[in-house]
Amino acid sequence: MAETGSAVRAVISDFGGVLTTPLIQSFMAFQDRTGISTENLGEAMRAIAAADGENPLFELERGEITEAVFLERLADGLEPLLGHRPQLHRFKEIYFEALNPNLPMIELMRELKEAGYRMAMLTNNVREWEPLWRSMLPVDEIFETVVDSGFVGCRKPESRIYAIALDRIGLPAEDCLFIDDVKVNCEGAEKAGMSTVHFQDNEQATPEIRKTLGAENQAGRGMQRGR
Repeated sequence: MAETGSAVRAVISDFGGVLTTPLIQSFMAFQDRTGISTENLGEAMRAIAAADGENPLFELERGEITEAVFLERLADGLEPLLGHRPQLHRFKEIYFEALNPNLPMIELMRELKEAGYRMAMLTNNVREWEPLWRSMLPVDEIFETVVDSGFVGCRKPESRIYAIALDRIGLPAEDCLFIDDVKVNCEGAEKAGMSTVHFQDNEQATPEIRKTLGAENQAGRGMQRGR
């Protein structure tokens, strides 16, 4: 939920699904290329979570297991559903081939950077995937800091990862706007004290972001700059 009236000084953006095309497109591409449905993927991960106590994707995103271990465990979960052991070694390649930059939102982030906002990225991601996703957009040009779950050992919506992002950018939560395509991640940011925009598409999110960073906000930032 976007809030107005507070002097937002920093924008913290998600990566996948906000600065890229929707992630479901990558999972659908995997389904088309392998014949393994998204339903089977979900069922396999739920079965692993029931047996091991946690979704293996969460462990992967915290950097607690490697990509290779994750794929082996996923193959274990899929084998009884499919009747054979699938080959998943090209999961990453298929996923990223279907993922494209969301150019209008990237340009908005660049515009906000040029307007003087502090910029950070907060992403649930996979440690081994960092070279691939960083090559997709001008990360270091726009964002002064990146908090990647795979390197900090926690993930959204866990409270600690928001605290890490705030500590790195050096501002209180009420000075920050958080943007994410997953509602529960926005709820985690709100609990931490941030304003949020739940990204659904560019047409919805862009005016919400601009409203939050509107005329009253600009005035507040101007007074702070003058201090």
